[in-house]
Amino acid sequence: AGFFGALCATVGVVLPSFIIILLIAALVSGLMKFAGVQAFLGGLRPVVIGLVLATSVTMFLTVVLSLQTLPSKVHFDWRALVILGVLTVFALLFKKFRKKSASPILLILLSAGLGALLYAI
Repeated sequence: AGFFGALCATVGVVLPSFIIILLIAALVSGLMKFAGVQAFLGGLRPVVIGLVLATSVTMFLTVVLSLQTLPSKVHFDWRALVILGVLTVFALLFKKFRKKSASPILLILLSAGLGALLYAI
C-alpha cells in the first residue's frame, strides 16, 4: 500500500512494544528503591548485552558477509561495509569532539539515510 501502508505497518509493530515498555518503566521506577529489584535488574544486564551481541554477530554474518548457512560462500556487501565504516567513524568522532556518545537514534537515522542512498544506486 505504498508509503502510508509502510507507515501504518511500522506504527503497528512499534507502538504496542513502546506502550508496554512505557508502562513497565512507570511501574519499575517506584520499585527501584528495593535492593532485590536492583539486584534482579543488575543480573539482567549481562543477558541483554549477550542478546545484543548475538544479534550483532548474526546481522554482520548475514548482511555484510552474506552467509545464510555454514557451507555457503562469503560474498562481501561493499555497501554494508561502507555504512558500517561511516557509522563507526561518525561515532568515534562524535565521542572525541562532543565528549559523549552519539545518540542511538541519530545513528539509526544516519544508517537509514546511508542505506537509502547506497542501495538506491
